[in-house]
Amino acid sequence: MAIEVRPAWVFGDVRTMVGPKRPDANVCWCLSYRLTSSMENRSLRGPERGERVERLVREDPPPGVLAYDGDEVVGWAGVHPRADTSFATNRRIPHVDDLDVWSVWCIRVRPGHRGEGISHHLLAGAVEFARAHDAPAIEGYPVDNRGRKVDLTMAYVGTRKLFEEAGFSKAADTESVLNGFPRVVMRLDLR
Repeated sequence: MAIEVRPAWVFGDVRTMVGPKRPDANVCWCLSYRLTSSMENRSLRGPERGERVERLVREDPPPGVLAYDGDEVVGWAGVHPRADTSFATNRRIPHVDDLDVWSVWCIRVRPGHRGEGISHHLLAGAVEFARAHDAPAIEGYPVDNRGRKVDLTMAYVGTRKLFEEAGFSKAADTESVLNGFPRVVMRLDLR
């Protein structure tokens, strides 16, 4: 298996990874952290959410990266400058310093492809994407689950171990808890 990670320029592939089965469903679309305004996030309903993502995909840089096994999309990672996300004002997740860091907030692998190491490829691809856009550092906010099982619906933030294996170091504790596990700020300097 040769996994290739590319910028998320193809809306159909982003839809495959984060869109709902029904176009009128009010699911995340990976917008919960990507939008800086919680009011905008709450106001978008049904197809409006997908339309907003489609506009984001046309921006430079797009809202994340996609993993491919050949021509098949198998994974997604949301990654963008922190200033363009809700992490810019999130009171539970602290800023380590004033650097214009990038954030990676969602790592998702398609069913049938999990357990193949694709999340490692996605995180490495997110790092390279941020580096290619001159980010001074990249952060993630995974759970510190200490090896215990994380509910699949909450696993999208990643685990501390995943980030450590990618070269990130713990930069701070947070006041955020997900699925009963504390979240930590993991950071990788890129300069």
